[in-house]
Amino acid sequence: MSNNTLPEIGKISPEVFDEIIYPRLGYKNKNIIVGPRHGVDFGVVDLGDKVMILTTDPVFVVPEYGWERSAWFAVHILASDEAVSGIKPTYMSIDLNLPMEMTKDELERVWTIIHEECVKLGIAVVCGHTGRYTGCSYPMVGGATVIGIGPKDSYVTPEMAKPGDKVIITKGPAIETTGIFATLFPEFLEEKFGKEFTERAKNVFWMQSVVKDALVSAGVGVRENGVTAMHDATECGIWGGLYEISRASRVGMVINQDDIIVLEEVKLVCEYFSELTGVNVDPFKAISEGTLLLTARPEKAREIVAALESEKIPASIVGEVVPEEEGITVIKGDGEEMKLTHPQEDPFWPAFYKTLEIIEECSK
Repeated sequence: MSNNTLPEIGKISPEVFDEIIYPRLGYKNKNIIVGPRHGVDFGVVDLGDKVMILTTDPVFVVPEYGWERSAWFAVHILASDEAVSGIKPTYMSIDLNLPMEMTKDELERVWTIIHEECVKLGIAVVCGHTGRYTGCSYPMVGGATVIGIGPKDSYVTPEMAKPGDKVIITKGPAIETTGIFATLFPEFLEEKFGKEFTERAKNVFWMQSVVKDALVSAGVGVRENGVTAMHDATECGIWGGLYEISRASRVGMVINQDDIIVLEEVKLVCEYFSELTGVNVDPFKAISEGTLLLTARPEKAREIVAALESEKIPASIVGEVVPEEEGITVIKGDGEEMKLTHPQEDPFWPAFYKTLEIIEECSK
């Protein structure tokens, strides 16, 4: 890659961020406790005896999911990035830059679900902008900021994990990968596994939120009293997310792979699309919005898992935080040890586009 090249799609690299964005962050304000940085999805502002948590992301609307699913997903991916602070999301500022092809009826359906989900989560829309413009297209139809306010000692960041903490993972890997494949390509799964399995796999879509996971976990306690760090496993999945926590906190980890929950739907869907596309859809490297990665003080870990399971959120203790110089070690079922580095490429995307190519070829 030349020095003047940006990625074709997706987030810019850490190197470009460090070169262009990070040195130019506007006015230096002493009240900013946590500003923009790698592996942290939110900022923290000092309000005196309280803090304000802010996170900003695109409003991500995919018509192919169906308007209701798409609007639900848009709210929860926004709220999830704030909730991993441990403080409840409360306010939203939203900008909608709508495509010209969007109709009034479609806007009403999308906005009704956004409103209803915000009501359920306790989020009030405070301000925003709505317009329809040429040059705007799905899925990025604007942006939004979600805000929460809480006591100064009630939040955590991915930088707070420390040796001795236990590592906990909810739901297991490839939640988003499975939910999207099953929602967009159900005909493939029905032919292979039947209608009942396909419906179960499609319902994994509704697991793509960590709002409840994060708030239930933080409800047990934070910092020395419980959770020390939380992160949503998005791009590059569980392995990518654990690497980002380790890097942010400057720690290592020992992870027992067999202790990570893997849903049957995830296992079979990833295996099927690997075979179909020729791309190895490794579930541990695949995008997994809805999977919460967290570290916690060892004496609180079982209590956190019990609290999650009482809310019907599957979770397990999968390892331990160790000193940074030990690196990240994944112990597989046969005892083989793997030193974990960042996966770099998420297998979901090449498999997804290969599936579209197969559909196009079949339609000719």
